[in-house]
Amino acid sequence: MLKFIKGHMESIDGVATYPMISLCIFFLFFAILFLWVFTARKAYIKEVSELPLEDDNNQNNQLEL
Repeated sequence: MLKFIKGHMESIDGVATYPMISLCIFFLFFAILFLWVFTARKAYIKEVSELPLEDDNNQNNQLEL
């Protein structure tokens, strides 16, 4: 099966550029994500991290009433 795929891939001109483009996109995505994490406001991260807990607290308060 691999020989079948390899044979077709070798017949495509410039096929070596696709892995390099994929690597660049992968690297850029995680570099931008890394920068965003370190520059995001702490208050925003705290607010977003507590969102799942707010729904549980609201449901528990409604059940008690």
